[in-house]
Amino acid sequence: MMTPVKRVNRFFMLLTAPFFGLLLCLWWYQPPLELNLGTGKFTAEPGPVKETAALLTDLTAAQASASTTIDSIGTSVKLYNQTTNAMNALVHMAKSQTPRPEQIYNRRITSRLGIPADVVHSDRITIELYRLNPGNYTAYALKVKLKDPTAMKMSLAGDGKGGAETTMQAVNRYGATAGINAGGFADQDGKRYPLSTTVVGGKYLYGFESSYKDLSFVGLNASGQLIGGQFYSRTQLDQLRPIFGATFVPVLLKNSNKMPIPSKWQLSPKRAPRTVIGKYKDDQMLIMVADGYNENGTSGATLAELQNKLWSMGVIDAYNLDGGGSSSLIFNGRVINRPSDGNLRKVPTNFLFFR
Repeated sequence: MMTPVKRVNRFFMLLTAPFFGLLLCLWWYQPPLELNLGTGKFTAEPGPVKETAALLTDLTAAQASASTTIDSIGTSVKLYNQTTNAMNALVHMAKSQTPRPEQIYNRRITSRLGIPADVVHSDRITIELYRLNPGNYTAYALKVKLKDPTAMKMSLAGDGKGGAETTMQAVNRYGATAGINAGGFADQDGKRYPLSTTVVGGKYLYGFESSYKDLSFVGLNASGQLIGGQFYSRTQLDQLRPIFGATFVPVLLKNSNKMPIPSKWQLSPKRAPRTVIGKYKDDQMLIMVADGYNENGTSGATLAELQNKLWSMGVIDAYNLDGGGSSSLIFNGRVINRPSDGNLRKVPTNFLFFR
């Protein structure tokens, strides 16, 4: 007789038999599993991959080249900096050495003049006053270095209409630091007119007059250089661009050569107070004013003595200005020379110098 427990067991056995059978079948059959997700359309094309690989190769090569270039640039920059520093050092040395030849030349000039008695120095001009005593005469010298051409000008008394004034009056009228008498003159009807070719402010006062009777023109050009000589046409003189200038006689030195002194000026007068002006090769000017107590030919300096003195001091071009009682030298408000008339003579033109 089947007990209730057995019946329950049999019931569960019958109930689970199909499940175990299915497991047995699956274990025995084991069909292959395959998952198809359709990813083929997402597969990378071989072309771009190859191009990317080639590009990567190129980038690698470019990186290597860039690295080499950077190293080369770094070397070049280093070399450039070294070269620049060397050039800067050379430029600095050149700047420091540039004034040396000028200083050496100036010392050579000064050594022949002696020790200056007075000096005026500014950013426009340097003027040094010297006293000279060569033996046969007493003279005073001004060494002038123009740094600005406008630091020198020529005064004209009475606007060229027959007026005259002393060098001191001209200095005071214009507020100049120094002054000397300039060109010669001719008296007519109680008036005093500049002699021959005269230029003021770049313009001819009475027009151009060709050189005659050994007369010569002397003045300053637009560059601040002393110019002069005998001129037989206006074109000759215009080429030198004169700003101002006056006329007298004779030329003493030209291009470091002593010029023949006309026989008349060797004897009439032989000795006299004199005013001469010249320039060095560096365009510094040297002015000499020789003292004399009269114009009779027995006191003062001969033109040959002044010519030799200027030449020995290295002056390359020199010109005689009006002399005798006209010779005058004003410096810092004082009359430096001793005028032979006992007083300063009134003249039409004067060369003035400004701080």
